[in-house]
Amino acid sequence: MTMAMLEQCTSLLVDLSRRVAVPLLALLLSGCSTVDYYGQLARGQLQLLNARQPVQELIDDPATDAQLRQRLVLSQQARRFASEQLRLPDNRSYRLYADLQRPFVVWNLFATEEFSLQPQLHCFPIAGCVAYRGFYQQNRARGAAALLEAQGLDTYLGGVEAYSTLGWFDDPILNTMLRWSDERLVAVIFHELAHQQYYLAGDTAFNESYATFVEQEGLRQWRAARGLPAAKTLGVQPREQFSELVLASRGRLEKLYASGLDAEAMRAGKQAEFERLRAEYRQLRTNQWNGVGYYDGWIDGPLNNAKLLPFGLYDQWVAAFANLFAEVNGDWPAFYRRVAELGALPQTQRLIQLQALDAVPD
Repeated sequence: MTMAMLEQCTSLLVDLSRRVAVPLLALLLSGCSTVDYYGQLARGQLQLLNARQPVQELIDDPATDAQLRQRLVLSQQARRFASEQLRLPDNRSYRLYADLQRPFVVWNLFATEEFSLQPQLHCFPIAGCVAYRGFYQQNRARGAAALLEAQGLDTYLGGVEAYSTLGWFDDPILNTMLRWSDERLVAVIFHELAHQQYYLAGDTAFNESYATFVEQEGLRQWRAARGLPAAKTLGVQPREQFSELVLASRGRLEKLYASGLDAEAMRAGKQAEFERLRAEYRQLRTNQWNGVGYYDGWIDGPLNNAKLLPFGLYDQWVAAFANLFAEVNGDWPAFYRRVAELGALPQTQRLIQLQALDAVPD
C-alpha cells in the first residue's frame, strides 16, 4: 500500500467512524487497498440500518397497508417461536422492518477460472473466507463482473433477499423477504437466527447446512405447534432432483479439467457438458415434473463454472446435523453445544465427524 493510499484510507475511516459501528470498521481496516469496495459495503449497510422501523409500531399504525400488517404479524409470531421454542437468540433482530425499495438487498458475485470449479475466495475478519463478493448496487456488481470476464474468468451474479450480520447489528425484516410465501418467510427467520446462534468462519458448507437443518426442523415444529399438516414435499423433491442433476454435471466437469487435455479440447468438452445438462433437465421436466419448468429460467440462461458454485453448499451436511439432533433427543441447547464442539475441531477432524454422522442410518 502506498502512502497516498494509506492517507485516503485513513480519511475514509475517520469519516465513517462518526456514523458506522466498530465491527464494520474492522472490516474496512482489513482491506484499505480496496477502499471503493469496502466503501460501498459501509454505505449499503448504513442505508439499511437507517431504514429500520420497529415492527410493532407499523402493526399498530392504522395507516399501514393491511397485507403488510398481516405479514409483519406473522413474522413476529415466528420471531417469538424462534427464541421461546427453538432457543435461538432473543434480541432485536427481525423485530425491525426496512423497505429498501429494491428487489434484492445485495448481489453476490462468484468467479472461477475458465477450467476450474474452485471459486475465487475473499476473506474478511468476521465472516472468514467466502466464495463471493457482495454488492449493494446491481450496477456495481455488473461492472465488477465485466472486469473479471475481461480477464477470462467465468462469473455469476445472484440476487440475495436476506442475510445475517451474525449479531453485530439488529437485522431487520426486509421488503425483499416479503415476496416469499408465509412458510418461506418463517423458515428464513429461523435460518438467519441460526447463523447468529453459531457461525464458523471460513466453512460455508458447515454453516449453511447447519442453518438449513435448524430452518427445516424449526419449520416442522412450528407447523406442529400451530396444528398445521406436515409441509408439502412437492416443491422439495424437484429442488433436490435439480440439485443432484447440477452436482453430477459439476463432477463430470471436474474430471474434464483434471484430464490434462489442451485448452481447445477442454473448451469443447465444457460446452458439450452444458448441453448435456440442459438435455437431462428437459428429460427430467418431461418425465417426472409433468412438463412444469421449475428451473427453466436458470437452465436457459448462460451456463458457466461460476453458476454451478452455489449448489451443494446449503445441504451437504443437513443429514449429519439431523442425526446430531437425534443424538441429543431433540434438546436444542444441547444441540447448539454439540455444533459448537464440532466447529472447534480442526478441519480434518471436523470432516471425519461430519462424515460419520452423515453415515448414521435413518
